[in-house]
Amino acid sequence: MLQTIHKKTVRDVEVAGKRVLVRVDFNVPLDDRGQVADDTRLRAALPTIRHLVERRAKVVLVSHLGRPKGQPSAKYSLRPVAERLSRLLGRQVAFAADSVGPEAERA
Repeated sequence: MLQTIHKKTVRDVEVAGKRVLVRVDFNVPLDDRGQVADDTRLRAALPTIRHLVERRAKVVLVSHLGRPKGQPSAKYSLRPVAERLSRLLGRQVAFAADSVGPEAERA
């Protein structure tokens, strides 16, 4: 007999006041000015982000565009993604240039 397994989602968990880490796929194309050329992936994440924010979670989004040869490159910064996401959400999205270290801890 097959057993139904219920996989929990963010809607099944109490998130108020909790820090919630969300791995998002924001590997989006940038135009020649370094701006988001297609925000489809950002728009796809909006319902989850809004749900968490509305329930007073401290949302931390994690993504990447790449690190050529293992070194950071301004060309692949997620800053333009954070700016576009701010416009889509109608609220400021903070940006941390790195995921470890003092700046990331302050963020």
